[in-house]
Amino acid sequence: MPQELRIVGIDVAKKKIDACLRCDGLRFSAPSTPEGEAEFLLWVRENRITRAVMEASGGYERSWAEILRTAGVEVVIVDPKRVRHFARAAGRLAKNDRIDAEVIAWFGETFPFGAAEPHDREREAVDRLLQGRMALKDMEDQIQQQNEHQPPEAVVKALREVARVVRAERRALDAAIAAKIKANPGFARRAEIVTSVDGLADVTAAGVVAWFPELGHISNEAAAALVGAAPYDDDSGERKGVRRIRGGRRKLRNLLYMPVMGAATQHNPVLKAHYQRLVARGKLKKVAIIACMRKLIVILNTMLKRDQTWNPPKTATP
Repeated sequence: MPQELRIVGIDVAKKKIDACLRCDGLRFSAPSTPEGEAEFLLWVRENRITRAVMEASGGYERSWAEILRTAGVEVVIVDPKRVRHFARAAGRLAKNDRIDAEVIAWFGETFPFGAAEPHDREREAVDRLLQGRMALKDMEDQIQQQNEHQPPEAVVKALREVARVVRAERRALDAAIAAKIKANPGFARRAEIVTSVDGLADVTAAGVVAWFPELGHISNEAAAALVGAAPYDDDSGERKGVRRIRGGRRKLRNLLYMPVMGAATQHNPVLKAHYQRLVARGKLKKVAIIACMRKLIVILNTMLKRDQTWNPPKTATP
């Protein structure tokens, strides 16, 4: 007989969690300590919980997700914005940790997630290294911006030294990411396929490995939507609104933007031709870049499905 699905909603904070098992009207709170984790696991087992739903909360959810997976509980991590919109639609305007746990449980019961994907520790390792790398890149950009305002010489000297250290550490993370990808044959092959495309390099490949595991296994439409490069209609009656991109994985889209712009304007003949056609038809340049991103995602999705490297005559047809 299939196991009964018993869903707990978990609101994760820095120092504690609140949990709600709506089907039995039960609540539980535990501090983020080894003792609290042990008490929570005991409560989970006593109540035969099979699925835990929690929001992505800046990394605080990771340790709780790990202990639940170790205990055999399926874990689903959801976008906080979706839960908040769900609460507003249900008329739940009040917000605190206990209420949030109940709303998360309700959300998990309302929307079918199917079986959660098996947790991939190696992909998570690349993810965390890449996030650290992007944080260092942001620091480099901030230092560069400071230098644009003609600061005093003492400040210039300090910024130069900080930039040197940050740059060295970013390169060290680049090497660590490359080593992680090389050590995993599946990751290495995905990276090889991605970097075979003119204009795409190692950082883009790392982003696909860490943040886009579905690519190559889903439809072209779903792939574009997951990146947030798919335009959505905004029509009502006779009014025809402007189609705009919405949602998607912002950090992945941000990571892809500059490589796509370089590929579409300089390095990749296929994307460059597509970009020039769009601009010639009157499209704004930024809109044309996003359209090229969408085309690139379709190309990569096809290449990964076929397990083949860049071959424009076969993979770059519109």
